[in-house]
Amino acid sequence: MPAAPGTSKFQIELRRHLRGQSISDNLVHLICEIAEASKYVINAVRTGDLGVAGTSNLYGEEQLALDVLSDRIMRKRLIHSGVVCNIASEEMDEIYQAQASADGLYSVAYDPLDGSSLVDVNLAVGTIVSIYEGCDLLQPGRNQVAAMYILYGPRVSLVYTVGDGVHEFTMNNLMEFTLTRENIRMQEEGNIYAPGGLRNKYNDGDEKFIRHLEAKGCKLRYSGGFVPDINQVLMKGKGLFMYPALKGSPNGKLRVLFELNPMAFIIEHAGGAASNGHIPILDIVPESLDQRAPIYIGCKADVKAATDFLAESAQAPVAAGSFVNG
Repeated sequence: MPAAPGTSKFQIELRRHLRGQSISDNLVHLICEIAEASKYVINAVRTGDLGVAGTSNLYGEEQLALDVLSDRIMRKRLIHSGVVCNIASEEMDEIYQAQASADGLYSVAYDPLDGSSLVDVNLAVGTIVSIYEGCDLLQPGRNQVAAMYILYGPRVSLVYTVGDGVHEFTMNNLMEFTLTRENIRMQEEGNIYAPGGLRNKYNDGDEKFIRHLEAKGCKLRYSGGFVPDINQVLMKGKGLFMYPALKGSPNGKLRVLFELNPMAFIIEHAGGAASNGHIPILDIVPESLDQRAPIYIGCKADVKAATDFLAESAQAPVAAGSFVNG
């Protein structure tokens, strides 16, 4: 028998779904504003200039024109939402204060266009967002009240959690986000892995862990983009992404505030796990905007296996000149 009008999952629009969650009107409004901003970002990705903007961010990375434009789109929308006090972006060198008062307001940390270097070869990229109550952004990720990402791929999809399930919405031909999957869950163990970083710079524990994954038949699936790789792990419900400590980069590459915290919040609420190899990502207390950490994120059993191999390696005798995970 067909579903009653307005009850099919493909007819449940984002705002309507959010109103069914136990969250404030201000948070509903904020998430919807971010979703609106993403419509302008995807337009920029599809039609924008692929040239260099001629500026660099605080990490010394050359900014693409699309990075700058996406950041401007997102920041402007957040400022004019009226419900945000502090804003931190991977493309800004300091926190931007939109409003002085924290009463009933939120702080947002975001990566406006993660993987932007992949746009010119037409691979998927995305926006990552972390939301906290009040004005303090430098607190453990476990204190997030919401996290979300928008994937700009063959289809545009938005995934969010407010701590009660993880839900996916897909942009339709009217540029509305409608419910595609509700209460997404991860399996205990996976069969795909996405390893970032140069393998010849891995430490012994990570190398043994990779050999363990290969031995149990896991397939390598790595695009070079954090958002599409996490989306693959989440939607398949069985996999692991890792970007470990490397020789010369003991803290890995990815930033706690803009990338790791929101993705860890989403994956944990889908029944998965995220660790820096020693403690859960969400228990890290960030000390600066640019703080980085290694990450192992995905199915619980795979994340535990990674931490076990690292612990074993740390206890083994160290040969002179070898690299120790710091």
